[in-house]
Amino acid sequence: MLDNTLKQQLDTYLQKIVNPIEVTVSSHDSNKGQELQALATDIAGLSDKISLQVDEQSQGRAPQMAIAPQGEVSRIAFAGIPMGHEFTSLVLALLQSGGHPSKEKAETIEQIQSLQGELKFETYISLSCQNCPDVVQALNLMAILNPNISHTMIDGALFQDEVSERNIMAVPSVYLNGELFGQGRMSLAEILNKLDSGGADQQAAALAAKAPYDVLVVGGGPAGAAAAIYAARKGIRTGIVAERFGGQVMDTMAIENFISVKATEGPKLVAGLEQHVLDYDVDLVNGQRATGLTQGDLLEVALASGASLKSRAVILATGARWREMNVPGEQEYRGKGVAYCPHCDGPLFKGKKVAVIGGGNSGIEAAIDLAGLVEHVTVLEFSDQLRADAVLLRKARSMANISIIKQAQTTEVLGDGQRVTGLQYTDRNSGESHSLQLAGVFVQIGLVPNTEWLKDTLELSEYGEIEIDSRGQTSLPGVFAAGDVTTVPYKQIIIAMGAGATSSLAAFDHLIRSSVDETQEAAA
Repeated sequence: MLDNTLKQQLDTYLQKIVNPIEVTVSSHDSNKGQELQALATDIAGLSDKISLQVDEQSQGRAPQMAIAPQGEVSRIAFAGIPMGHEFTSLVLALLQSGGHPSKEKAETIEQIQSLQGELKFETYISLSCQNCPDVVQALNLMAILNPNISHTMIDGALFQDEVSERNIMAVPSVYLNGELFGQGRMSLAEILNKLDSGGADQQAAALAAKAPYDVLVVGGGPAGAAAAIYAARKGIRTGIVAERFGGQVMDTMAIENFISVKATEGPKLVAGLEQHVLDYDVDLVNGQRATGLTQGDLLEVALASGASLKSRAVILATGARWREMNVPGEQEYRGKGVAYCPHCDGPLFKGKKVAVIGGGNSGIEAAIDLAGLVEHVTVLEFSDQLRADAVLLRKARSMANISIIKQAQTTEVLGDGQRVTGLQYTDRNSGESHSLQLAGVFVQIGLVPNTEWLKDTLELSEYGEIEIDSRGQTSLPGVFAAGDVTTVPYKQIIIAMGAGATSSLAAFDHLIRSSVDETQEAAA
């Protein structure tokens, strides 16, 4: 199951196991069951602290791998084969079940351990989903730390009957005690805040009590990370507040234009960014969304939690999000067939017909990826020209189950009240209306800057981007901006990083000049 290179890497990790653990495999003698059993056998063979049991008579889900400290009832299970993006989740579950400590803050661990009542979590995932591991790992950790909590990861591609019964059309989908708890990316902090409102209040109070920063970066993508590193290297008090560290890059799979790195993936790049940031004395406040910016003696950033943070200078790097179609049915069927991440949700549409809205690079890449899973992909492009790179267009046109319709204006997403059944579009040439019968609609029509919270605070372009000069300075003194949220014309990771560095150096220069001015005023 595991090749020699992966075994060597895993062997290094498994040496960190402190206490014996038991791995139990329920296989039902299926092909996938045998595959899971082979994986478990390989893992058990790498450590004398791992014992393997095979349960062929289990009445529960199969194939399934359960993990527990020796002598305890398992509270963590993987229904499916935890490879792909979930292999890291498996490794962490083994280590943490075996006593290897979590890197979470002491107060977070205490909050998990204080949760009361039986909490049975189930998370439906796809192995190609880059957002799913964060949720799986968070819930696994909670199950390890609190005996009242259990968690099962379920590969939706292997358990299609459950997916259909629960009408799951987006991953990750988390159920708590049989009821839908949440869909989409969720951090550990967000999960805990939903379960423990008192904990959220305590966290807000702790944030409000923080001392002012010299530079506060709002946003944790490439621009924000670069800005924080450059500020921290100047020896000044630096903080980052982000709704989700990594931002849009976490949703990016293949990255092949990051100079000096031939190829990587978004989550891997983000992990490197976070480690680099934390190598410096940077206060990282994750899971907090900014809602307002005001200027007084200090700049103040208000947060959705009710707390606020103060700083002498602020760098805005809140990035952008997927643009929506804004047509009838889109919001109603969001997560029920309308999706924005083909890598995450594509496997749920195996053997079905889907549409991709948008003929740029993102849209054509999505169509190519989906074509390997679904029955047919129809690409609808509003313009009379496709904007994707020629190499992508050649690939798409070579695939028999991809068709492309240009000058097509999507007018409505159709459904039966439970899920998507089709869409309506208008031919912009003839004005005629057409409908397509399909199960999924993947929207890939560009990005919208995350600046709604800044309206009437500083100057924005007609597209909602923050207006900046060559140094990243905004219209508000002491406030700088960088990355996809600004008027910089090309939205690229490497450009965002450079812009983050520029804005940070400009912010430091601003602080120096402000200090000199204050000193001269005091002397006068």
